[in-house]
Amino acid sequence: MIEINNITKTYRMGQQELTVLKGISLTIANGDFVAIMGPSGSGKSTLMHILGLLDVPTSGSYKLNGHEVSKLDEDALAVLRREQIGFIFQQFNLLARISAYDNVALPLLYSQKNTDSPVPKELLAEVGLSDRQDHHPNELSGGQQQRVAIARALVNRPQIIFADEPTGNLDSTSEKEILRILHSLNDMGITVIMVTHEEEIGQQAKRLIRMRDGLIQSDTRREALPVNLSTNQQKAEPTPSHSKSWNLQELTVYFHQGFRTLMANKVRTGLSILGIMIGVAAVVAMLALGKGAQEQIEQQLSSLGSNLLILRSGAVRVAGVAQESGATTRLTEEDAKALQDQIPSLKYSAPLVNGRGQVTYLNKNWSTQITGASPPYAQMHASEPVAGRFFSEQENQMRARVAVIGATLLHELFEDQNPIGEMIKINKINFQIIGVLPEKGASGFRNQDDVIIVPVLTAMHRLMGKVYLDSIELEVNDSKNIEPTQNSILELMLRRKRVPPSAQEDAFQIFNMADIQAALSQTSKTLSLLLAAIAAISLIVGGIGIMNIMLVSVTERTKEIGLRKAIGARRKDILLQFLSESVVVSAVGGVAGIILGWLATLILSSAAGWTTSVSLSSIVLSFFTSAFIGILFGVYPARQASGLHPIDALRFE
Repeated sequence: MIEINNITKTYRMGQQELTVLKGISLTIANGDFVAIMGPSGSGKSTLMHILGLLDVPTSGSYKLNGHEVSKLDEDALAVLRREQIGFIFQQFNLLARISAYDNVALPLLYSQKNTDSPVPKELLAEVGLSDRQDHHPNELSGGQQQRVAIARALVNRPQIIFADEPTGNLDSTSEKEILRILHSLNDMGITVIMVTHEEEIGQQAKRLIRMRDGLIQSDTRREALPVNLSTNQQKAEPTPSHSKSWNLQELTVYFHQGFRTLMANKVRTGLSILGIMIGVAAVVAMLALGKGAQEQIEQQLSSLGSNLLILRSGAVRVAGVAQESGATTRLTEEDAKALQDQIPSLKYSAPLVNGRGQVTYLNKNWSTQITGASPPYAQMHASEPVAGRFFSEQENQMRARVAVIGATLLHELFEDQNPIGEMIKINKINFQIIGVLPEKGASGFRNQDDVIIVPVLTAMHRLMGKVYLDSIELEVNDSKNIEPTQNSILELMLRRKRVPPSAQEDAFQIFNMADIQAALSQTSKTLSLLLAAIAAISLIVGGIGIMNIMLVSVTERTKEIGLRKAIGARRKDILLQFLSESVVVSAVGGVAGIILGWLATLILSSAAGWTTSVSLSSIVLSFFTSAFIGILFGVYPARQASGLHPIDALRFE
């Protein structure tokens, strides 16, 4: 079964080399019961670690079942260990936070990717612990813990059992019980290789090997090997699995294991989750604030009109001297009509004049913005009255004294009364209220609800005494036509006003509201991203916290890592084990953070009156970002854990 030839093992300690094994050659047959004895430093434990594939020789040949294994990599050795070898340790090496059943089932996690099996219960019953399977190691005596370790060593039905001082920490009664179990296992055909420094223990083996100074001093067979055991058919060499892929079953099992491990240390896990939770909550809240502000700006901008152009008079320069603004290019109502009639891409044309006036009703008065407009203004600015109606073109031509008021005037002058049909005075001139505008809110320094709209001709000739327009608002039928329409407007106005070529550059000004809206919208998006970026710093800090916690966990669980590797865990198994724990922390923290962020937006919205909007995209982004943070900051600790050498990890104190 085992054949080693001229095995050496050398350790480097600083600048010096220490040779522990000095050319060991040995053959162990199937079904043998071998005890290796020797004083401390004789090399017996190192020999057992090499025979058990926990360590590799510096030189020499090691054949297991006729196959050379001394040059196999760590993962291939892990596969061989879990399929052919079981370990019983002096310190038991049971995981403290899981039950006896789970400790016995642990090797199945790596061999079968599933710990749900009747075998652990059967083995616990065989070692007399069927009534203790739900107990944790700290609830068991030393002898009971060692019996759990024996059951764990047998769960994958190994060919060989390696026992490292199996009775060293036990009382005499437990010692006899453990030796009885080892003899019964050997009687079943399992090869037992035991390391001990106790003479009476060594004398119970069929073969006694004594070592000193890295060499075999004597090799004595105390009991002949039964023929039926020595000639047993041996297991064929397994094909080591080097698969780098992770299937769904593996991922599910490891995430379940990760969750259970984290729950075993609730305080530390809670602190890690708290960091991610605060970060995700900040991202959700900041994105909600930014999105709410953006929607509010877009809502306010929509009230200004879409595809809107505003034409104003410019300044004409004569002999290099700027004349009064619009001195030769003043706008008239005829210009507005000509633009509407001669430019097909225009949907509406609305002449405007603006001013301020004092409005009185009974004993109340209010200073407000007065806008003189034509009937298309209502469609262009989404200002169809919520009560009453807008004035008609006929009323405009008749210079009728009718008015449509905003929500602010409704509140200041009429409170809860119906204003339709009531008479008010604007600059001491009587006007009849025929409609109430929809509420639009404040935009910057201007309150869009603090306004009265009257027919443009009424405003010019009855209120303000103006003979020229302040501006002409023009709505283009399609956003694609805005630029060519601007050019057509300028060409038409330059012809109508006969502006000389030298003065055409500043003759008229056209403001593209679509560009202004786009700029404001882009500014809002930029601010939203800035808020999110600031909040994301909290996520980074939370991720660093996870990495710190996981690095501490790797250090604390070094012996556990060594145990997992001893029972067959490959590097990718350990990597996924720790990575799954960091992802679980991030995922749980992400969900909790989303809930906290959503509650924070509700509080901000109700208490401070801020507009917030929690979108599905922000929730999805926050969750997957938190998961990514877990992976990103969990990879380094996980790689540190997976890179530990099994025997070094087992020796860690």
